[in-house]
Amino acid sequence: MDYYSSQISRLIEELSKLPGVGAKSAQRLAFYLISRPVEEVHTLANAMVSARENVRYCRQCQTLTDTELCPICSNPARDPRTIMVVENTRDLAAYEKTGKFNGVYHVLHGAISPMLGIGPQDIRLKELILRLQGDVDEVIIATNSSLEGETTAMYISKLIKPTGIKVTRIASGVPVGGDLENIDQVTLLRALEGRMEL
Repeated sequence: MDYYSSQISRLIEELSKLPGVGAKSAQRLAFYLISRPVEEVHTLANAMVSARENVRYCRQCQTLTDTELCPICSNPARDPRTIMVVENTRDLAAYEKTGKFNGVYHVLHGAISPMLGIGPQDIRLKELILRLQGDVDEVIIATNSSLEGETTAMYISKLIKPTGIKVTRIASGVPVGGDLENIDQVTLLRALEGRMEL
């Protein structure tokens, strides 16, 4: 038996498809949206559609941006010879919040996971290798301390070592199995400062 009209049920169903949103949260969000002024809901809907249509990968670092180059890559004060490799844009944001890293980033958009069928060709490694043909002194591998993150770090290290570019890995302090986006800034800073050569 349906408790709600088809429009409300459809809205709840669509909202429940969002990550981390269960049936009860979807229901709460649906009734919140229905109670808001129409203009406010239109503004939210337009922001979602506009972001989906206009956000793309940065030409250089592969992070998500709405311009050809993201604000970090286009900042002349950043050191382009030091590249930190992260799994996703949220990890980049976590390091940026420390305010202590002055290099640039490369976002892989994933990690190697044979169990899930994700190989090196499925993440943005090819773009990283192309970047290394420029003037690069150091690549800091800042993938998560999970099995997939460690596998990815070792794979990248083996790819880069023959080029003579210094390859380092963020130090421990980041717990094994922990996601960078959930770790406090002090721990992230210690991990960055305590990195070691692979």
